Amino acid sequence: MANYNRVFLLGNLTADPESRDLPTGGIVTDLRLAVNRTYRKRDGEQTEEVSFIDCTSYGRTAEIARDYLKKGRPVFLEGRLHQDRWETNEGDKRSKLKVVVERLVLMPRRADAAEAAEAETESAPPEEPSASEF
Repeated sequence: MANYNRVFLLGNLTADPESRDLPTGGIVTDLRLAVNRTYRKRDGEQTEEVSFIDCTSYGRTAEIARDYLKKGRPVFLEGRLHQDRWETNEGDKRSKLKVVVERLVLMPRRADAAEAAEAETESAPPEEPSASEF
């Protein structure tokens, strides 16, 4: 049976990215993403559910995340699920599921999008008169 491990997420960062250098000379950046889901319950009440997802990026993607992302910034990312496994000092086995980021798209902030839309409206050429106006 074939396997497929691909994740697409669009959400907001809950904290500034945390970067560190690897002994091999590379860089790794950790991100924490909040993804919201809004739905209606059977009684008609609208409810919002938030999922907090840990993400890790490497190499150039990690550099971009470190240099351009800040808390609250919307981001679209593509990656794969990875399960970290470790053992505590007491001998308990632990695991954590996270997303390894392979592609990162910087999204415009709401203020940026509103300013861009306003600038586009202001710079738009005047409308052509319709045939009925002649």
